[in-house]
Amino acid sequence: MRADLLRGWKVRFGLAVLAFFVLLAIFGPLINEHLLGVDPRANDLDAIAAPPSTEHLLGTTQFGQDVLAQTIAGARGSMFVGFLAATVGTLIAVLVGVPAGYFRGSADNGLNFLTNLFLVMPVLPLILIVAGYMQGTGLWMIALIVGLFGWSGGARTLRAQALSVSSRDFVLAMRMLGEPHRRLIFFEVLPHLTGWIAAMFLHGIIGGVMAEAGLAFLGISDSGAISWGTMIQAAQQQSAVLRGFWWWFVPPGLCIALIGTAATLVNFGVDELSNPKLRQARRSVVKRTRTLRAAGSEA
Repeated sequence: MRADLLRGWKVRFGLAVLAFFVLLAIFGPLINEHLLGVDPRANDLDAIAAPPSTEHLLGTTQFGQDVLAQTIAGARGSMFVGFLAATVGTLIAVLVGVPAGYFRGSADNGLNFLTNLFLVMPVLPLILIVAGYMQGTGLWMIALIVGLFGWSGGARTLRAQALSVSSRDFVLAMRMLGEPHRRLIFFEVLPHLTGWIAAMFLHGIIGGVMAEAGLAFLGISDSGAISWGTMIQAAQQQSAVLRGFWWWFVPPGLCIALIGTAATLVNFGVDELSNPKLRQARRSVVKRTRTLRAAGSEA
């Protein structure tokens, strides 16, 4: 299954882009310090709002700060929020949705009520209100807020899938043989939900990065943190679009777009492998292509 997953160009390209940004987030400070030799917070008074040049490859901001150094430093903040929010949201969705679909009965009623309660809540206004009251608490709190309010849709999906898997003959037979619920959930039900969980996690990464950028754009973020969202916010406050300082807001916006594209491509690849209909269609296309190639070579 892993070999089939990595064979598709969508998954390979998406994973390569995600791996690049993860490595950039991890080693970004070392790159700025030792390779570029630039502090992302330092002000170069001789290069105020300078366009890209050999000295500043992506130009500088209105305050003389190097845009490339800030983009590299911002990768850590944005990726941290995306991965932490996705981890928290996916974990809560699994802990709520899978037991609800497996155990049914009173457990399903209670967990389903909790899911429906969060599902009907206006998530975006709640995030804005909570983040506004906790303004200045940093990226940790933003990631936790996004994760805590963004799990209900995934939990509803996992509940339906767990309900379907737990009703299959092999699970019912193992229940009759006296297999413990813990083993059935972890070794029989969850492996059939890996495609859905992976898709939820990737969707959570996109949502976390977008939410952080949106909150920072609205001014509900830690002004001392460097992220792609705070870069776009600073560019908006200084009217970079109207003044033609495209090099200030294009790099962080392009990074956010690449993260979303990469996660979407990986999601498509996982869906093609986990969805039997798509997998069968993919195999038929490959078989037909090979047949046409063989016929063309013989001709």
